[in-house]
Amino acid sequence: MADTESCALHLPALEDIAAVLEGGLKKNYAEVQVKVVDCPDLTQEPFGFPVKGLCGKPRIADVGGVPYLVPTAQLDKIYNMNSVAKKIELPGAYILGAGASSSKSVGMNAELIFSVKAESESSPAVNGNYMASVNPADNSCLLEKYRDKYNDYDFGLLSNLYASEGKPGKVIEVKAQKRTGKDNFVTCMRKSLKEHYGDKAVGMGGTFVIQEGKAKLHVMPREFSACPLNTDEDVDHWLNFYEMRAPLICQSVFVSQDPGFDLRVEHTHCFSHHGEGGHYHTDTTPDTVQYVGYFHPAEYLYRIDRPPATHMIGRD
Repeated sequence: MADTESCALHLPALEDIAAVLEGGLKKNYAEVQVKVVDCPDLTQEPFGFPVKGLCGKPRIADVGGVPYLVPTAQLDKIYNMNSVAKKIELPGAYILGAGASSSKSVGMNAELIFSVKAESESSPAVNGNYMASVNPADNSCLLEKYRDKYNDYDFGLLSNLYASEGKPGKVIEVKAQKRTGKDNFVTCMRKSLKEHYGDKAVGMGGTFVIQEGKAKLHVMPREFSACPLNTDEDVDHWLNFYEMRAPLICQSVFVSQDPGFDLRVEHTHCFSHHGEGGHYHTDTTPDTVQYVGYFHPAEYLYRIDRPPATHMIGRD
């Protein structure tokens, strides 16, 4: 796997982050509650993760990047979750987040929703990933458990990941209802941190549930674009957009400020137990939407295989 860069992130106390998030979210939602709590048991419904918590040596990784997908896909960019865990100096890590499938593994393009316990010297890997693709029969969303069809830990092109030892511990619980502003749930949290901490980069990862309402998500086409995608408009025209219903379980990674690593500063993919999932944009029912999430700040940032030629197209 390609070169890895890293840096320490700013790591405020959980209580301080909670206060900042609460203040920012109150500008965007009618009802907000943010507090430090014991992480719920994430092996239980609706999560069903292979680990109980989000704590223990927390770190985030930005692997590859949109420039490997846009304007044209570089299909040789294949990565492996077990290798990533070693690259970020945490073999056996629990890793969640958002990325793209390996077309060499699955034979097409698709959205990956990561939930993986990487292999260690003492235990095998556990694949809890979901994959969202476009159903060729009717152009609807097709959500599948990755391990039901494929037996590898590969992904392609890009991913944004939060990793930890998967232990129980203290996390930040975020509840928000009735959106009154324009920003989505993740963007609002990221902007709140950026406004407060400025150039001190704070990285966060975790999971949240859209408990009520509906949301706008996209799923990439099964076929990569034959024509170069040179603008955001080109990308939007290529993507398939859907309105999907709650409950949606969302795996999210965001960084308040790019400390010079050409990061995708936020990225969220969602799965469900009713066959819908993909890349989260925003809720479409602001009056009824309800969010509850569990997040933890990261100690370190790892940048793996940064694209040598970059741009800002297609990062929404």
